[in-house]
Amino acid sequence: MPSYPFRPQHIYPRHVLCVLGTGLDLDTVGEVVRAAHAGATFDPADARTAPDPRMPVAFQVSLANATFTDADVAAVAAHDTVAYVLSPPIHSVSAWTISGQMLALTAALLRAGATAVKNESSGLTHGRERWLAIADRAATAPTEDDHVVSLYDAWVKRPISDDDGVLFSCGMHLLGAPEVEIVDGTLDDVPTIDAFAGYLLLEDPVLHDGEGFRVAVDAPRWTVEHRPCDRYEEDSFFYNPFGAWRLTRDG
Repeated sequence: MPSYPFRPQHIYPRHVLCVLGTGLDLDTVGEVVRAAHAGATFDPADARTAPDPRMPVAFQVSLANATFTDADVAAVAAHDTVAYVLSPPIHSVSAWTISGQMLALTAALLRAGATAVKNESSGLTHGRERWLAIADRAATAPTEDDHVVSLYDAWVKRPISDDDGVLFSCGMHLLGAPEVEIVDGTLDDVPTIDAFAGYLLLEDPVLHDGEGFRVAVDAPRWTVEHRPCDRYEEDSFFYNPFGAWRLTRDG
């Protein structure tokens, strides 16, 4: 499991799942969470048994349009129950295990009557069938690397852009790794984000500021710089205590 600097030991990420349903039974939610044996928690007192008018917009801005079908959009609009399920705090050595368990739990909740799920810790959602497909792929992954790639697909939101033209990811903290940022990035650079994120997760490289990275031998060279997470406050679900690797084009 990778380990990185900028790790304040009092700050641990956690998955926060926003679970929607129509007529969703909260006792069933509790039973599914307990049966998962993932250390996750669910408090019915934090649930809402009435429609939340913020949800359609909240799901839309979470890249719902990428895999949402008309049925998924209708399910969010028709919801009358909102529940929240929290993972245990994520230490770097347990990140892949907990993230895998939370993905399996997400699928179990959808199969038990939930109609939509969003991860508040990365701002990412998928359509119901996409969630189930990723969870099934993770559960049957032939290798650990394949399993981790499925977790990346499930939990890491990208690309996001800021006012300074930096393209970045959100959700790598749920896998125990820094985010990836690209200066002056465009949509054409998303494969570079994915390649570098995979490099961090699967190769566990020892990197230093000023070193280079290439997606392929004949691809453009990027210079890397490790930065603390100054994009979000420490009490934000998005905060990454492992920081971020920023990539800048050479030349």
